[in-house]
Amino acid sequence: MLSEAKDASELMVDLAYAALYFDDEGMADAVLGLEEDMSALVHEMRSLAMLAVRHPREVDGMSSVLQVVSSIEQIANAAVDISKIVLHHLGIPRALIVDLAQAAEVSHRLVVAEGSHLANRPLRDMELPVAVGMRVVAIQRGRHWLTDVGGDRIVEPGDVLFMRGDPAGIVRLRELAAMERWNPPEPDEEHVLSDLDRAVDTLVEMKNLSEAAIGLAYSALVLHDLSLAREVRSMQERLDGMKVSMQTWVLRAAAEADTAGTDPAGLRGLLHVAEAAEDIGDQARNITSLVLEDEDIHPVLALALGDTDDVVVQVPVAPGSQADDSTLGSLGLAVDPGYHVLAIRRAASYIYNPPRTVRLWVGDELLASGPEEGRDRLAAVCGYSMDIDEETGHVELTPIA
Repeated sequence: MLSEAKDASELMVDLAYAALYFDDEGMADAVLGLEEDMSALVHEMRSLAMLAVRHPREVDGMSSVLQVVSSIEQIANAAVDISKIVLHHLGIPRALIVDLAQAAEVSHRLVVAEGSHLANRPLRDMELPVAVGMRVVAIQRGRHWLTDVGGDRIVEPGDVLFMRGDPAGIVRLRELAAMERWNPPEPDEEHVLSDLDRAVDTLVEMKNLSEAAIGLAYSALVLHDLSLAREVRSMQERLDGMKVSMQTWVLRAAAEADTAGTDPAGLRGLLHVAEAAEDIGDQARNITSLVLEDEDIHPVLALALGDTDDVVVQVPVAPGSQADDSTLGSLGLAVDPGYHVLAIRRAASYIYNPPRTVRLWVGDELLASGPEEGRDRLAAVCGYSMDIDEETGHVELTPIA
């Protein structure tokens, strides 16, 4: 249940931001549908946690489970708040849509038409990660959600596919699904930097930072890594400061709009997104507090969070490996093996949500999330073979000769 709830909350955040990007009420409605499933899941997990405590000495360990459950629920609630910006038409400036288009990964929603290239075929045969650089993370079939999406899953006409990956693949993806053409937003020419632009840039950075914080928080908990936990705490403090700056820019932009005779009400959505991004960062900090305060962590957390659809791995760059002296973009990790690099640990600092132009060097350590079956391939790109103890989950990296 923990594994399912974590995956669902991350999917909800992806879909909520995608709903903003595409101004898609269908995606926003999907987030609300997932919220109902999440509420039932959280209620059942809390009930089971209480029933599982047999002795007072087990209370501390089980309280750690309840703390993580609460954080997952709050992350899902933040996603709902973002989706309501679209459903309630609070207004999102076009500049934010353009900036979101520059993200390394975006989510997209497809309705599969009868007779399209995707209909009545197993996912494995389509090779979508290779063909378009995007992967299926969930399927909505009627009122049912399929989140365990394997290569044998056959796509049926009428299925709603939720994809994640390189935004450059969206146009081709929609062609394969026989959907109408979509043109990505383009920035205005000869645009002068304004207070609104500064607010939008800050907000996009908040979005990226909060998503990276959640990925690193789960890693810190599973690996019981104090340095990672401290980085998440630092990221959360940065988010607090960025929110204040963003609010200042929005207020100034509102004053400019009012002076120009434009309705500033369209800026409300920015404040809502900033609040949600900060909430997500707060929950990342809440998860890592278990490590920072050396709390008794129940072993079920490591088992569950290491058994999700996406796993987080740490792999250093070995001398002479494919990754050594290569840019992230040239490696194409998002396509093969389907991993998104959350951060690069370089010396004593981190590069969060690194751009495609970042060049990797020997000694860099990648923190990346992706499908479990792609771990060996990622390790090989960095110059290692990976051995995993099936009983303990311990990972051992051996340099490739």
